[in-house]
Amino acid sequence: MRTPADRPRRREPGPEPDTGPEPGPDTAPDGGSARADRASRRPPARAVAALLAGALPALAFPEPSLWWLAYAALVPWMLLIRTAPTGRRAAFEGWLGGMGFMIAVHHWLTPSLHVFLVVVAALLAVAWAPWGWLVRSMTGGVPSPARALAALAVLPSGWLMIELLRSWEGLGGPWGLLGASQWQVSPALRLASAGGVWLVSLLVVAVNTAIVLLITVPRARTAVVCGTALGGLAAAALWAFAPRPVESGTARVAIVQPGVFEGAGSVERRFARGEELTLGLVGRDLDLVVWGESSVGADLRERPDLAARLAALSRATGAPLLVNVDARRTGASGRGGIFKSSVLVGPEGPTGDRYDKMRLVPFGEYVPARKLLGWATSVGRAAGEDRLRGERPVVMRLPDGGPRVGPLVCFESAFPDMSRRLVRDGAQLLVAQSATSSFQDSWAPEQHASLAALRAAESGRTTVHATLTGVSVVHGPDGGRIGRALSTASSTAAVYGVPLAHGSTGHVRFGDWPVRGALAVLVALAAVRGSALLRRRPAPGRGERPARTAHGSSGRPGR
Repeated sequence: MRTPADRPRRREPGPEPDTGPEPGPDTAPDGGSARADRASRRPPARAVAALLAGALPALAFPEPSLWWLAYAALVPWMLLIRTAPTGRRAAFEGWLGGMGFMIAVHHWLTPSLHVFLVVVAALLAVAWAPWGWLVRSMTGGVPSPARALAALAVLPSGWLMIELLRSWEGLGGPWGLLGASQWQVSPALRLASAGGVWLVSLLVVAVNTAIVLLITVPRARTAVVCGTALGGLAAAALWAFAPRPVESGTARVAIVQPGVFEGAGSVERRFARGEELTLGLVGRDLDLVVWGESSVGADLRERPDLAARLAALSRATGAPLLVNVDARRTGASGRGGIFKSSVLVGPEGPTGDRYDKMRLVPFGEYVPARKLLGWATSVGRAAGEDRLRGERPVVMRLPDGGPRVGPLVCFESAFPDMSRRLVRDGAQLLVAQSATSSFQDSWAPEQHASLAALRAAESGRTTVHATLTGVSVVHGPDGGRIGRALSTASSTAAVYGVPLAHGSTGHVRFGDWPVRGALAVLVALAAVRGSALLRRRPAPGRGERPARTAHGSSGRPGR
């Protein structure tokens, strides 16, 4: 006789939520494929594959600059993660791939950090663990068309949250954002003007996700193609209708790049070479002469002789000089220490316009939690003394009606919000003073120079990237390169006719709206998953009655 326990439970009305990998014809009991189950017995091979697959996108950045690779570089990594036998394993492979990516993109830091680079990469890669879980959750098994379509929005949004998190200065800053690999692609720069580098990153990850779904989920191909086409139409609309800055004149800017000087007296010899190159610009009808980061090694108030030499150069060229002072001084608030400062010098000496660098390079210019991590100075070239930070951005007004200049120092050109703030404060020209001499023969100079294209496109303002040792470059308001780049082998000066522009781009006007949109997508996903779990949970007081047995009843057990 059938007991209540033998009878099938009555299903609640309504569709069941699609919340995880679905079983298919080649499925293991835990929801993964049988092939994935066999692969899970080879964890060392999968671990190595995840590490290498995560490193692949680094080839899209300078110096290889295989920008087209970015649109498929995540595919091997995602294909591996989606076959992980469990969510925990997917998170682990997400972490491994993130570590491979961070090491590959920042490998040129090895002379400074040595083994500590691996430690830092492992810590930062934790941010990719939830993304690994999310990849398996959205693409694993045999996703329905609805889940595949949702993946096109969810996975790029999850990636963007990782980029936002690690863009915090204390975690290394926004170096190696996936969208930055598209710095030389005009349509991508146009999208950056609408939504910043964040919008380009969303697009790149969405294309990778679409490729993965088209390869692995035949029954969802129609939905994926339709979703991709819809996203493409939205991108095209932004490209066509996003506001464009209007050119309003030109300025003539010179970059002075003295080159590498090492050993005793290098600071003085570099200054002298900069002086020599600047004198070669006499008669070129200039509006501004820019020297690189740390081009002056002493506080000009303490060295009036250096201030006088710079003033003489300003008189000779007929243009103010924007130099960068890396020296110990007492700040306006009474703090004493080493500042890196952009200083404007005119015919009569320093004009009083000074910008102190606000965002410092972790380990390069300060050691986070020095009491705990100070040992890093003994294994690499980490900062022996912390630099001091500036307190506010500054827009400098050049004499005789020249353009208003927004200075950035080195690492700061990686931060989209800093250039946006300067433009909103009235800057007509962005100038980033940099020095990468410690990494002269690596990918770093090219990577750093490429950021000028992104900042120019986002802000709609010409961006001058002036370095001590190369690569120096200028990009116009649309992100396109102006004139020639000064390579790391050059010790020279060059003059650029740069367009000035007014008006706001979408990024300047609306800020990081793609980030807010990505956050909304993830909140919506959490709400859907949460409501699905609540529907699955039985209501209080509606549990099943214990089954009757041959030896007792629900009311009198054991009888």
